[in-house]
Amino acid sequence: MTDEAAAAARNATPLPWDGRAERADLILMGGITFSGLYLLALMPLTPSMIYEHPVILELLKGSMTAMITMGAKARIGEASLLVAVLAAIPGLMWFDWLYWWAGKRWGKRAVDVFLGNHPKALARAHRLEKLFERFGWLAVVIVYFQPLPNALVFAGAGLTGMRLRTFLLLDLISKLIWIAFCVGLGYALGQGAVDVAKGISRYALLFTAALVAVIVIQQWWRARRR
Repeated sequence: MTDEAAAAARNATPLPWDGRAERADLILMGGITFSGLYLLALMPLTPSMIYEHPVILELLKGSMTAMITMGAKARIGEASLLVAVLAAIPGLMWFDWLYWWAGKRWGKRAVDVFLGNHPKALARAHRLEKLFERFGWLAVVIVYFQPLPNALVFAGAGLTGMRLRTFLLLDLISKLIWIAFCVGLGYALGQGAVDVAKGISRYALLFTAALVAVIVIQQWWRARRR
């Protein structure tokens, strides 16, 4: 084995299963991979849809900017406040159960999958354990108001033995809290937020190009560091 190959083997993210992968492992890994690609594919569409089709953005991915826009439109009578709240729920919950399942099935190895060779992997794994030791079920409820990535918290719920129905209920509560915050913020801003959304849609091509450039640069920088 060459030095380069040895270094690559040391730095590679370990597989979360022992020996040969079972069908459930492949389905789970495929689902997690798809969730990342799905959200990445939707990112360039956000600027052009934020003003004209915020409800669709809410349904597709629970977009924060879409929720704020819907709240603002509800304030000026151009949208329903109830629709603004309900439309965001499925978009925010599409893939959460996958991360719970990863923690349930793979245990602490799921943390390696989500963090890989990140320089702060060990520190974040330690913080995850401390979070669930201290807060338990509350960790899922406050997921949007704590520093760890959401996927880690959901995996932590699975690896600590939380039942799926309990997780989904707590996840729904956390979503409603987050939606109330975002839609409420838009409602408070009113016309000002609507004008911002309109401006973003007007210059959607420039915003999309800038967004794609940021993603490409970010991936290049991460690859260079590795």
